[in-house]
Amino acid sequence: MNMESKPGIRGWKKRLQAVLPSGQNIQKNKWVAWIGPSLHHPRLWHFNRKGVAMGAAIGIFFAFLIPLMQIPFAAIFAVWFKGHLVTAVVTTLVTNPLTFGPIYLLANEIGGFILESIKPDMQEAISSGAYEAGDAILGWFDTFMLVGKNIIVGLLVLAIFGAMAGYLLVLGVWRMVITIEWYKRRKHRSSR
Repeated sequence: MNMESKPGIRGWKKRLQAVLPSGQNIQKNKWVAWIGPSLHHPRLWHFNRKGVAMGAAIGIFFAFLIPLMQIPFAAIFAVWFKGHLVTAVVTTLVTNPLTFGPIYLLANEIGGFILESIKPDMQEAISSGAYEAGDAILGWFDTFMLVGKNIIVGLLVLAIFGAMAGYLLVLGVWRMVITIEWYKRRKHRSSR
């Protein structure tokens, strides 16, 4: 049996890198040129365990936390934290028109559960702290808080735990694939 015919992690890396835009093409793009030399860090473009895990965590975090403009935020923070840029952008698609409704219903339930367990005086302190954040967005924020306090808290919880789960899941799956490949190679060598 030819070991080269089976796609391992290296085969998948090469296939993905052939399909995805190269780092050089993205660096030359006029829309991201303002980021400058930060786009040259190798972890942004190469498929490695930590870079992909960080990219997945960043993308999932912003997918849950921000209803609009998720991709630019994920891209900026991926550059900042040296996560795989393409993974960060792609994982923001966890929230899409098909998953939007169920995610927000779940966020509403989680937020309602958490806010019911907080004492009323703590709720007032949280609200007053949010109002002190800035008067420019106070009107919009006040309206949104009246409508979606539960959703905001639920989305924050989903973003934090989703990012942690995404990071650990990528690390775990990556480790499992490498272990399986190592076991297959070892078995193949011993059968010679």
